[in-house]
Amino acid sequence: MITRRSLLKGSAATGLTVAAGGLAAPAIAQDAKIRLGYVSPQSGPLAAFSEADQFIIDGFLGSDAGANFEVIVKDSQSNPNRAAEVAKELILDDEIDMMLVSSTPETTNPVATTCEAEEIPVISTVAPWQPWFIGQQGDPGTWEPFDYSFHFFWGLEDVISVFTAMWNQLDTNKQVGALFPNDGDGNAWGDPTVGFPPVLDAQGYALTDTGRYQNLTDDFSAQINAFKAASTEIVTGVPIPPDFTTFWTQAKQQGFTPKAASIGKAILFPQAVEALGDQGHNLSSEVWWSPNHPFNSSLSGQSAGELAQAYSAATGRQWTQPIGFVHALFEMAADVMGRTGDTGDADAVAEAIAASQVESIVGRIAFDGAGLPPFAARNVAKTPLVGGQWRLKDSGGYDLVIVDNSDHPDVPTGGTMEPIL
Repeated sequence: MITRRSLLKGSAATGLTVAAGGLAAPAIAQDAKIRLGYVSPQSGPLAAFSEADQFIIDGFLGSDAGANFEVIVKDSQSNPNRAAEVAKELILDDEIDMMLVSSTPETTNPVATTCEAEEIPVISTVAPWQPWFIGQQGDPGTWEPFDYSFHFFWGLEDVISVFTAMWNQLDTNKQVGALFPNDGDGNAWGDPTVGFPPVLDAQGYALTDTGRYQNLTDDFSAQINAFKAASTEIVTGVPIPPDFTTFWTQAKQQGFTPKAASIGKAILFPQAVEALGDQGHNLSSEVWWSPNHPFNSSLSGQSAGELAQAYSAATGRQWTQPIGFVHALFEMAADVMGRTGDTGDADAVAEAIAASQVESIVGRIAFDGAGLPPFAARNVAKTPLVGGQWRLKDSGGYDLVIVDNSDHPDVPTGGTMEPIL
């Protein structure tokens, strides 16, 4: 394969100059900026993940550190094929120096795979590390570290720990119904080896899993009937937002109300819960970032609360969890390129990413193998995870209240787990 990097090697003898900010830049122009590609699902069913992107990017480019950068943004359209296509465009046409990518395996995986093949450094986030790492590599016997791909987020072991800790606060019969779609997340969450089944079984929970369904399904009667037959009191899963709205609406219509519904992905966003009217009260989910997280930005010094307030002031919208992680992507870019003598050398950039120890708005990001199996230690950095419930406010709308911090007591709780009534 003739990659962009192999072509650039032919002209490497031209050397490098230094940009005004002190960061090395390609010698094509003395004031050339470092080019970052950024891919996220700005349209389609996953668009809620990217609603804060422009706010974060504008803030980054307006900062002192951002003055050295150009950011070229592409929309994956919530489509894996489109994600790979725009990644290739950024590498070959826009000649980026590093790729950033966010939000679910349907975007992170094809972009990371393309970057690895083209030997372009990439940092990704907002996908559990197992769907990201294993989802790109297939069978266990073929798992190998990546050379240019790095990822920071939490893992399935963390969300399982958080969900079961929340359920253990309630009096239930431990009958759990699963909503696992046929996509990167659903296949990982339902995996009999690395997913929910073995852990739930070990803790005495019984799982009713009706199999993988296709995204944008319009009828969940089969799942609802199976859950009712099993006397299910807990529902979990990782559906896309429109699918959970369909499921929950149909469940209520068919007389099925579990004591707990802990759902990944679909109810991370206030507008998704508000779409359910008053039926969203006490739905629960994982919480990766909130205004109450005790971390500060390495770029601006802002606390998590200050960043959330700035977003609401600028947009008139409620804070959402991806704000912190998209901000952290650009913290990583500034830190990595600030430590790289030759920002056009992919190997040097990859080495700088691997050596990262960034105190970011989402916590410490370091590829030191902490909490990870050896095969993922080089490429993954884990971040904290707690659990929360959506509570209907008297004034309308919902607040996300942290109700479990068992694994990260430094993140304060605002209440305890309550059953759905």
